[in-house]
Amino acid sequence: MSFRRTKFYRDKYHGKILGVCAGIADYTGLDVTVVRILTVVATLIGGFPWTVIAYFVTAWLSENKPFELSEMDGDETRFWQGVRTKPRVSLRSVKGRFRDMNHRLAKVETYITSQDRRLAKEIDNLR
Repeated sequence: MSFRRTKFYRDKYHGKILGVCAGIADYTGLDVTVVRILTVVATLIGGFPWTVIAYFVTAWLSENKPFELSEMDGDETRFWQGVRTKPRVSLRSVKGRFRDMNHRLAKVETYITSQDRRLAKEIDNLR
């Protein structure tokens, strides 16, 4: 089964009725209680028929969260939430990490491939 980590899914496992609020919380990285309170407040303030209609339409149009996504650890979940909410920042962060790793590997390679007699002597002593 193919699934996308950046797509909105209903989270019926953590949901109360149909899992829409839990899915929104998982998608955005907000606490599910905050999303539920905001939904109730929006309904009570004056959006009564429209928030209920939007809730059921969202439940009808969205898919259930795949089991594979439920098994992710906390760091991986936070990473994908960041990708969904701020893709450019996430891309810059990943590029920066790779740039840093590349720089460190280049230093190691330069050190190892240099004509450092002291290093060669230490390696020969290890044999």
